[in-house]
Amino acid sequence: MDKILIIEDEQRVANLLQRGLEEMGYSASVAYDGEMGLRLFRSGEYNLIISDVILPKVNGFELVKTIKEQNINIPVIMLTALGTTDDKLDGFDAGADDYMVKPFDIRELEARIRILLKRTNIVRIEEQESELRYADLKADLKTKTIYRADKEIKLTPKEFNLLIYMMQNPERVLSRIEIAEKVWNTHFDTGTNFIDVYINYLRKKIDRDFENKLIHTKPGMGFILYSKYENKD
Repeated sequence: MDKILIIEDEQRVANLLQRGLEEMGYSASVAYDGEMGLRLFRSGEYNLIISDVILPKVNGFELVKTIKEQNINIPVIMLTALGTTDDKLDGFDAGADDYMVKPFDIRELEARIRILLKRTNIVRIEEQESELRYADLKADLKTKTIYRADKEIKLTPKEFNLLIYMMQNPERVLSRIEIAEKVWNTHFDTGTNFIDVYINYLRKKIDRDFENKLIHTKPGMGFILYSKYENKD
C-alpha cells in the first residue's frame, strides 16, 4: 500500500483528502502545518507528498525545497488557490513535480498520483544505469549531477528532470505537450509559458558558455537536443 503524506492547514480539506485517498486504497497521514509536515516526513517512509502552498510555520515552497534536499526522488504535488505562471514556476523551482489549483476533482488528483508513482518506479529502474551521455554532456544518475565538457553544471530538480528527458530522447523533436506530460505530469496549458521558461533556463546553463549549442527550438513544433558535432556512427 502506497503511503501519502497530506500537508494542508484547512482541516476540512485535509480530512476530505485523507478519506478520499484511503477509499481509493492508499494509506494517508495528515499534517496541519509545515513543521508538523517535516516531522512526519522525517519519521516515516512515504511514497508521495501532497502539500498546500500557504501553510503556518513553514510555507509550502520552503517545505518542498527541504523535502527534496533530503529525498530528491519523492514525488510532490502542490495545491494552491493561485494559478499564474509565476506561481507555478515558484512551485517547480522548489522541486514540485505537479501543481493543482483549488478547487479540483479528487479523481483528477488520484490520476496524477498514479502517474507520479508509476514514473517514480520507472526512475528507480532507470537509475540502475549509472549515467547518460550525449556529445560532451554527461548525467550522473546516482549523484544527480550534470557535466558539460567535464565542467559541473548546477541545475534545479525540475531543470535536471527536463534535461534527463531530452538526453533520453536525443535528436527527436519534443513537443510542449509531450514535455508537459512526461516531465511535469500535467496537461499543457497554452495560456502559460513555463516550459519555454525552463528551456531558456537550461540554455543559459548548458549552452551559453559553449560554441556547440545542444538545445534547439523547432518553431511551431517544439525542442530538440542535437549536436552538429555528434558522432553518428
